[in-house]
Amino acid sequence: MSNNGWPLPFAEPEEVGMSSERLSRIKPSMQEFIDSEKDPNFNTMVVRKGKVVYHEAQGYMNIESKKPVQKDTIYRLWSNTKPITGVATMICLEEGLLTLDDPLSRYFPSYANPVVRAPDLPRDPEAPRPAMGMIPTVPAKREVTIRDCLRNTTGFATAANAPIQYLTMFPDVFKGNTWFTGPNMTTSIQEIVEAQAKLPLDSHPGTRFEYQVGYPIVGAVLEKVMDKTLGEFYRERIFEPLGMKDTDFYISEDKVDRFPVCYRPAPSGNGMKLVVSEYPEKSERVLGPKNYFGAGGGGGGVLSTIADYARFAQMLLNGGELEGERIIGRKMVELMSSSHTPEGLNMPLTGPGFGFGMGVGVYKGRTPPLMRSIGAFGWSGAAGTICIIDPKEELIWLCFTQVMMHQMMPGNTCQEDFERMVYQALI
Repeated sequence: MSNNGWPLPFAEPEEVGMSSERLSRIKPSMQEFIDSEKDPNFNTMVVRKGKVVYHEAQGYMNIESKKPVQKDTIYRLWSNTKPITGVATMICLEEGLLTLDDPLSRYFPSYANPVVRAPDLPRDPEAPRPAMGMIPTVPAKREVTIRDCLRNTTGFATAANAPIQYLTMFPDVFKGNTWFTGPNMTTSIQEIVEAQAKLPLDSHPGTRFEYQVGYPIVGAVLEKVMDKTLGEFYRERIFEPLGMKDTDFYISEDKVDRFPVCYRPAPSGNGMKLVVSEYPEKSERVLGPKNYFGAGGGGGGVLSTIADYARFAQMLLNGGELEGERIIGRKMVELMSSSHTPEGLNMPLTGPGFGFGMGVGVYKGRTPPLMRSIGAFGWSGAAGTICIIDPKEELIWLCFTQVMMHQMMPGNTCQEDFERMVYQALI
C-alpha cells in the first residue's frame, strides 16, 4: 500500500492493532456480491488511530462496458450528505447565527402557528361541520425547530402519509397532482420550503420520526444565515479546509469520467436484477442547472470520493480538527454525535437501539447487540454508501457502491458483512 499520506497516513494493520490476515478476507467476500450481480462495484476503506490500514476498489463503474472502478471514483452520497449538514449547522451554532431550538418561523414566517391534521378527533356536535372534503385540524403543541429538522421529528406531512384530499385542498402546492420535490429544473428548494409550510402537520413536532423532510428547510435556513448557497458555504468552510478536493454538490466536466453509472434492483423473472437508474452523462449533477443544494441528500446530494469522505470522518473522530484545520470545536462534535431523539421513539430505518443526532445516527446499544461500540455514529446513503465512526475503537469504516435501495436485492448483506469483517480484524 502506498504511503504518500493521502487521504491520511498509511500503516501496516498490526501497527495500530489490526490483523492483516483478517483484513485480507474483505476483498474476496465483497467480490462475491459483484460476481452474483448484486452490486456493480465497491470502494472500501478502514482507518484505525488516524491511519489507513485497508483501501480497495473492485468491480465496474459501468457493468455493460466493464469500465473498472478506481479508488478516486466519485460517488453520489445521497443521505451521507446529512452529517456534512450537521457540521455546517454546528458552525453556525458556534458563531451565534442560530440555535437548535429556534423555531423555523424565525427565518420563514410562513411556519408560524402550525396546525396538526386530526381526522379522528371526536367532533363537537355544537361546532360547525367542516366543509365537504376538508380535514379538521388542531393547533400544534409547539412550532417546528431546527433541532426537529436535523433529528427528523418535524411532524411534516409526506407523500406517504398525506391524505388524497390534499390534492384538491392545496392545488397551489400540488401542481399537476404530484408531490412537490426537486430537482427537476423547475422546483427550487425555496419553493419546497414554502409549499411545506402550507400543509398541516401530520403529527405534533417531536413526537414521531419522519425521515428527511426537514432537511430542505434547514438547508434554506443555513443559506439565509450565511448569505451563501450551501455549495459555497460547504466548499469554503468544510471541503477546502479539509482538502476534500473531489467533493461538491455538482461535478465538473473534467471529472465526469470518474462518475459511475447508478443502478437499482428491478424484478426479473422470479428474482431481481440490476438495471440502470442513472447514467452519469444524463445526471442532473452534471447537466445542472446547478442550483439545487439538497442538505439532506436530495437529487443525489453531495458527490465525493471515499478518500475525501474519510478525511471528513477523521476530522469528526479528532474532535473537529484535521491537520491543523479546525472546523468545529470538540464539544460541538459531542453535541452533534449525541442522540437528540426522545427515548422510546420508533425509528423504522434503524430498528431499536439507535437515536438520531444532528445529521447522524447514533448507536445506543440493543439486544442482540451489534459489533460496533456504543456511541458509534455515522450514516448511510440511498445509493449504497455508508460511513461509521467508532470513537471507542478509534476506528472509521467506509463502504461505497452505487445501487439505489440496495437492500431490496435479495441476499445483499454487503454492508453488514463488511462491518463484521472490519471488527473481527481488531486485535
